[in-house]
Amino acid sequence: MEKGSHSSSTTLARTKSDQLVETLAAAFKSARQSDQQTPPGTSESGGTLSRKSSKRVMMGASPRRSSGENNNTYIRKSRSAQMKLDLEELSSGAALSRASSASLGLSFSFTGFTVPPDEIADSKPFSDDDIPEDVEARTCKMKFQTEPTLPIYLKFTDVTYKVIIKGMTSCEERDILNGITGAVNPGEVLALMGPSGSGKTTLLNLLGGRLIQSTVGGSITYNDQPYSKFLKSRIGFVTQDDVLFPHLTVEETLMYAARLRLPKVLTRQQKEKRAVDVIYELGLESNMICRCQDTMIGGSFVRGVSGGERKRVCIGNEIIINPSLLFLDEPTSGLDSTTALRTIQTLQDIAEVGKTVITTIHQPSSRLFHKFDKLILLGKGSLLYFGKASEAIVYFSSIGCSPLIAMNPAEFLLDLANGNLTDISVPSELEDKVQMENSETETGNGKPPPAVVHEYLVEAYESRVADTEKKKLMAPLPLDDELKSKVSSSKRQWGASWWQQYCILFCRGIKERKHDYFSWLRITQVLSTAIILGLLWWQSDSKTIRGRQDQAGLLFFIAVFWGFFPVFTAIFTFPQERAMLGKERAADMYRLSAYFLARTTSDLPLDLILPVLFLLVVYFMAGLRLSASHFFLSMLTVFLCIVAAQGLGLAIGATLMDLKRATTLASVTVMTFMLAGGYFVKKVPVFISWIRYMSFNYHTYKLLLKVQYQDIMPTVNGIKTDSGLKEVGALVAMIFGYRFLAYLSLRKMQLHCEA
Repeated sequence: MEKGSHSSSTTLARTKSDQLVETLAAAFKSARQSDQQTPPGTSESGGTLSRKSSKRVMMGASPRRSSGENNNTYIRKSRSAQMKLDLEELSSGAALSRASSASLGLSFSFTGFTVPPDEIADSKPFSDDDIPEDVEARTCKMKFQTEPTLPIYLKFTDVTYKVIIKGMTSCEERDILNGITGAVNPGEVLALMGPSGSGKTTLLNLLGGRLIQSTVGGSITYNDQPYSKFLKSRIGFVTQDDVLFPHLTVEETLMYAARLRLPKVLTRQQKEKRAVDVIYELGLESNMICRCQDTMIGGSFVRGVSGGERKRVCIGNEIIINPSLLFLDEPTSGLDSTTALRTIQTLQDIAEVGKTVITTIHQPSSRLFHKFDKLILLGKGSLLYFGKASEAIVYFSSIGCSPLIAMNPAEFLLDLANGNLTDISVPSELEDKVQMENSETETGNGKPPPAVVHEYLVEAYESRVADTEKKKLMAPLPLDDELKSKVSSSKRQWGASWWQQYCILFCRGIKERKHDYFSWLRITQVLSTAIILGLLWWQSDSKTIRGRQDQAGLLFFIAVFWGFFPVFTAIFTFPQERAMLGKERAADMYRLSAYFLARTTSDLPLDLILPVLFLLVVYFMAGLRLSASHFFLSMLTVFLCIVAAQGLGLAIGATLMDLKRATTLASVTVMTFMLAGGYFVKKVPVFISWIRYMSFNYHTYKLLLKVQYQDIMPTVNGIKTDSGLKEVGALVAMIFGYRFLAYLSLRKMQLHCEA
């Protein structure tokens, strides 16, 4: 009988259910079961591993909590360990029931397992710090920079904002914000909530100093002082769109931001160390699983880091200066729930060290909502609620709007802001008001229309809460005059000298654009054109009139090609970087003059490499004058043409800031310059002859002819082969004139964000 029982138990031990139990038990690093070694707090009949103990066991088996040779040995032990169950226990009804439950996929508990102390990785009590960190969300606790920062108390009272819509015959004013009042102190996170079009981003831009216009009303103070230029160096602003250079790595992006924005008193090594600290604080360092630090940011056509990592880079760009105020525009948009939670947790950690955080958020989860300290709920530009986020539901319940079913608090608030009372109780006052009015105002389901709900919510807040909150804002701040005077300073604080800004931006520009300039598509385009030209004009003869006419056609094409190519490359420069320029200039990262000069000069080394390859192929294949002086003079002429044409493209792009209009204007301009270039028309009417003197194609064509035939014949195709100083002077004047026009256009450009 005992033998049969033993055989039956052995058969049960080989079932699929027991294999599952053994696999799960191996992960818990359990050893042989023994009644004599029952741990304290566990019954004699078999105890259950506590939740804390099981997590500790998992941490012991985790490769993140071990190191070196012991780590590898421990992993091998955890993988190879097999659970030896007592056959008598297994044959009992309880064990059989557990095995059956496992095979059916039902929930079950482990009983009778004990964990020897030597099998546990360490004996410290369980804490939140022991939770394994998530690769994407980085749930490990971060320690943000705690160096002293200037505390800023932000108050805003009766803030209004209007936009003027210009029509064909009249102008119309539209209210975007209507009397918004609130406050946020250091150490707090204020959330701006509301449906799309409610004015969240506009209010955020106003509070962050990004909208300073005559149509703004009300009072916005920072430590009881109005906005000043000094605050640009104390404010971090994260826009909704991730405005970053796609070809820079995460480390390069933060390094350049640190060198440009951190105070001058810090050395370059100290600034770079701050950037590295931010990388580790935000979980962007390189590791075995995610090499984010050395990965390019990426964009529409470039693979790079994930959306959550890109958002953390944007936050790192701002917290690197240790700001007193941090504004964020919908930082969780496009992120999964885990990454969004990690992002909001990051903001909470930032606020805990004495910073003031204000963020707009569209539709947070319930976990995200409970992490906010204060809340502003907007609806159609009006204030529906301001106060503690935890008391929002209580307030709306007090005015008769309570959720009828269990729902996310954020969803409940957004439904109210939209005037949607589905699954929400209708206040008795509102029901009476609707019944007294025309019955047609009711919707088909008996609920009041959204406009009536919105009006009721606005009136309820103004009558019950608004006056109390305004009185609170009148209380004096616990700050001395020195802190208040610092905020009111009108002196800007640059993080680097003009020359340092120029050098940093020059290096950044070359690193960012070298990928575009040396793409295989562009190299193939230039070299294939050069080879075709060389084959068509193969070893042309300059001694005959026919041969010189052919070479004149080649020289004119060279002048047109290297006039057309740079114009349409430079047109995209400022329109494409407008968002980046506006963002960095709003933060006072650099002077506009330093940026402009670095941007234009960093293109020159890249722009002049392909023309050298082009001329090396065409010049010798076409049989032009084989002399070092003539070759280098021809190359210099082409360089002047490229730089002048590039200046025209920069001027058109900076003036219009619209790619379609700029491309259209550039096409007409370049075609006109080509026709007036002196090859197609020899005699131009007097009233329009001035156009050719503005054409860089005309001056380049004349210079190329003079270089080739100056000491051979006095005229070629009706053009005198003199010294060419006039043409050189004209091209130099275009180089500086077009760029000066581009710089003036950038100075006039509105660099602040628009509503």
